[in-house]
Amino acid sequence: MEQDSEFVPLGAVEWLETNGLGGWSSSTVSGCHTRRYHGLLVAATDPPTGRMMLVSKLDETIHREGERWELGTNDYDGVIHPRGYGYWSHFCRNLHPEFVCTIDDIQIRKSVVMIHGENTVIIRYEVLDAGGPFEMSLLPLLGSRGYHNLTFANDAIRREYEFDGGVFRTRLYDATPEVFIGVGRSSFEADPCWYYGFHYAVEEYRGLECREDLFSPGRFRVGLRRGDVFHVSLSTENPEGRDPALLVGKELGRRQQLMDHLPVAGMARRLAMAADQFIVRRGVTGRTVIAGYHWFTDWGRDTMISLPGLCLSTGRFAEAKSILTSFAEVISQGMLPNRFPDNGEPPEYNNVDGTLWYFIAVHHYLEATGDREFVLAELLPGLKQIVDWHFRGTRYNIHVEGDGLLFAGERGQQLTWMDARIGDWVVTPRMGRPVEVQALWYNALCIFSRLLDWNGQGEDSRIVGLQAERLKRSFGDEFWYADGGWLYDVIDEEGRPDGTLRPNQLFALSLPYPLVTGERASKILSVVEERLYTPVGLRSLDARDPRYAPVYGGNGFHRDSTYHQGTVWSWLLGAYVDCLMRVRGNRREAQAVIDRFAYHLDEGCAGSVAEIFDAEPPHRPRGCVAQAWGVAELLRVIQAYDLTQRNPVDPHREA
Repeated sequence: MEQDSEFVPLGAVEWLETNGLGGWSSSTVSGCHTRRYHGLLVAATDPPTGRMMLVSKLDETIHREGERWELGTNDYDGVIHPRGYGYWSHFCRNLHPEFVCTIDDIQIRKSVVMIHGENTVIIRYEVLDAGGPFEMSLLPLLGSRGYHNLTFANDAIRREYEFDGGVFRTRLYDATPEVFIGVGRSSFEADPCWYYGFHYAVEEYRGLECREDLFSPGRFRVGLRRGDVFHVSLSTENPEGRDPALLVGKELGRRQQLMDHLPVAGMARRLAMAADQFIVRRGVTGRTVIAGYHWFTDWGRDTMISLPGLCLSTGRFAEAKSILTSFAEVISQGMLPNRFPDNGEPPEYNNVDGTLWYFIAVHHYLEATGDREFVLAELLPGLKQIVDWHFRGTRYNIHVEGDGLLFAGERGQQLTWMDARIGDWVVTPRMGRPVEVQALWYNALCIFSRLLDWNGQGEDSRIVGLQAERLKRSFGDEFWYADGGWLYDVIDEEGRPDGTLRPNQLFALSLPYPLVTGERASKILSVVEERLYTPVGLRSLDARDPRYAPVYGGNGFHRDSTYHQGTVWSWLLGAYVDCLMRVRGNRREAQAVIDRFAYHLDEGCAGSVAEIFDAEPPHRPRGCVAQAWGVAELLRVIQAYDLTQRNPVDPHREA
């Protein structure tokens, strides 16, 4: 499939609301769903997993004196009908998504708010202006399916419902949750039928099944006039007796409190609001981080990289503590889980770096809170278990070698963050001694040594420190690629160095305890700046490499085979800014990085940061529309170096 770098679906800008459980409400600004993951109510039935798309849409129509205006927008296999997007004249995403519709003398403001800790979405309609009375009808389109799946017209669906006191309730299938729709002051007209052939343009571009049928039980009708306000509640809980206005007010108050200590405007404030979307409940009391919306759950690596920015930069120390504790409880053979599957299966431990990022997260937690008592009493035993297992040897042939470097890998396994795999083909295997793994292992030893010293274990601290120094000497001898002026990306299982230019080497400069300083650090930063840096992140591979892919997209094979072969990753800007500050001490350059990136918060998913981008201009956002570590790393360096957005730059004009 030939890749189209100019593919931009109708309503390319998306919006996202979340509930702290792993559920969401999301669509495009146009109102036209372009993904199977779009829906007004996607509930997390077993937080943060068990996600189900229950209510896909609620299409509005205005009726007055025999005329009707349909406000919804749908793509029926390439035919756009209705074309209601033309009536929506305004959109903004501050504390929540807000839309304004204008039809003749009628003006309506619509707000969408998802309630924290509940599978509940409330839509608030305010009639700002109207020359006379009119009626609004609401057409619910239901899916009741797993969020990865699609639904098609069938006879198994249950058409029974109850409607009493403005509350509609139904359960479409025995194995799905009951759905409640509360519409105050409304009447309901039953008209059960299927709507066929919804087309999701982004799914087609991704080479996936892209058509779906949705079921509607009928229509709600509400009479309105100027000044009226009414709410629609979509929930897995009965809204009877609950005041939706109070729920919305409480939720917006919660969000406002999250930003009380931040600047009144600017990029940090927007990113802090985005950060809230990724911190979710696991189980009854635990906390974790959703790696990205719409399809990732919680991953160990992503969680630990994200924790400093999401939690510590925003003052959410209690959540950080809970996350560190939750992961300490699932350490196995000295490893943190790579990910928690979506359907209750045991955690998967196929990673080498996520475990080591745990030490970095603990370091940042200590720097932010000074909470030595908690770390030494609750976390140090787990950290010791990790270090012991790595010296002893653990899963996937992860072990410390004689020269102090850390080896990781088995044939057919992908253990670093460059983890794309197609069948038995590991696209970027990096088996052996990956450069960033050495940097992380060195930092883990330095941090562990420091903690041992604080714990009164001076001799143990000294021994661990000697191991770290041995690693540092070996690294300096073996990883410098003199012909290129940068670090080898990996030294493989046969001892052969790989001089491929990738961004992984930055972590040898950027982490709390750097492995490389001085002239070599300056050379590395210069070549990364010249050949990998873009306004939205770092390329995962040098454009001069024959494997370089300028565009990410298409079917699963093309996407996975180019995932780390040039595709730009937003989260790497954090390490890049750290290097600018540490190696050059140049705050002006660091500020320019933030300013150049700022435009992206108004494309893709409004107010958030995309996972990846095409390697070449105009660097279209791809992958997850909202990615935790992209948000977190930007927020971390903005707060750490006081890089408040000052001079936004249009990178397309620059390009």
